[in-house]
Amino acid sequence: MLAFAATVKQVLSTATTPTVLASIPLVTFDGEKATTHEFVELNDPVMGGRSSGTWSVMPTFGVMDGEVVDVPSLQAPGFIKAAADGAFPDAASASAGALELEVRSTTPQYAGFRVSLAAGAVAPPYSCAGGGSIPLSRGCYKAKFSVPAGDGWHAVSVPFASFSDLWSPATGEHTKECSEDASACLTAKKLSSLQRVELWAEGAVGKVHLELKSVSAVPAAPHPNSTPLLTVSSPAALAAAAAPAAATTASRTATRPPAPFGTCSGAVQKQLRFGISGREQPTVPVPLPATESLAEAVCCDNRTVAYAEPRFLYQAPDIALYSRLDAGVTTFYDSVCGLPLFRAPLNRSLAAFKADTDEHGWPSFRTAEVVAANVVTDVKSGLVSSRCGTHLGSYLPDGAGPRWCMDLSCIAGSPAGSPASQGTAVTAAA
Repeated sequence: MLAFAATVKQVLSTATTPTVLASIPLVTFDGEKATTHEFVELNDPVMGGRSSGTWSVMPTFGVMDGEVVDVPSLQAPGFIKAAADGAFPDAASASAGALELEVRSTTPQYAGFRVSLAAGAVAPPYSCAGGGSIPLSRGCYKAKFSVPAGDGWHAVSVPFASFSDLWSPATGEHTKECSEDASACLTAKKLSSLQRVELWAEGAVGKVHLELKSVSAVPAAPHPNSTPLLTVSSPAALAAAAAPAAATTASRTATRPPAPFGTCSGAVQKQLRFGISGREQPTVPVPLPATESLAEAVCCDNRTVAYAEPRFLYQAPDIALYSRLDAGVTTFYDSVCGLPLFRAPLNRSLAAFKADTDEHGWPSFRTAEVVAANVVTDVKSGLVSSRCGTHLGSYLPDGAGPRWCMDLSCIAGSPAGSPASQGTAVTAAA
């Protein structure tokens, strides 16, 4: 618990003429070192998602093109987005103002434009996939915006007070507004150290064409007849700004899915590797018992077969997969029965394995890394399971060839017969 200390700030202005504060450029496409960032386009991550998009850069602006379509398994629209990581200018002085986007669009009727800013996130891509709905995913603040019709550039203002880092990863809609929960607010402290900027087309079906010329933080205009003010931050606001995001791990005993829905040959091992044990179930639109762990829900419950664990889960600070890999080649075992399933990296560098995984958001393996005798791949449906029945993830070939996109929760076991394994004994293929 942090002790509250009132922070008093005196704000002076003239009695007649307001002081006009300059806007703070955050993103431009003019080559300026502090504001020119590389954007990467990301498509709908839900297994089976069909939304597609591209990001390109013209001499003075960036372009997001694509189409958002329904995700069959969710019966709801997916998303496309473009994201840039890096060090952004300090925007704390604009905290009472707004984010200003200089944009134009040939699809102004599209109803799902959103923008997000990561600040104070331990792992920004993970936070911007979780929206505060999963452990340690606070710190990605999202808000809606619309684009006026017309051929010219438009300055679209999005008040910082309209942002929240509590939103649904399924719909993008806020689950808590800043006005309802001070901890969800994009404060001056957060704006002083922005980590990531994202443009979204989300939650609405349709074609998308959005051109972005700049992103700036614009301070609020002072009142023309303002007098010296004395402002005191509230205890809730100070605590929200100072307190680090914390994981909420349930204190409970994980149980297996009910018999009609369970697909695994036994219980999930009690001591999963990579920090997966104790993780809660994913946020999916399916009612599940609160006692099911993440691994039980994603790997063993056929009601969730269309869903994956949270994207970029492996980057969560309590997991940090890359820091836990073995020297050389790491073997990934079934989280239930302990069969060896994947060995990586093989026939490529560790850097290539990491790049592949980071591009897609889940541990990604290539043909040489698959223990074929223990992995069952349905090329038609894309579903991948182990020889002992554990659901592992999806088969999603890309431009580089066959690719196995796996849920870390399901490949975090220990070898069958080892002290840490708690699964059904199955003879492992070499």
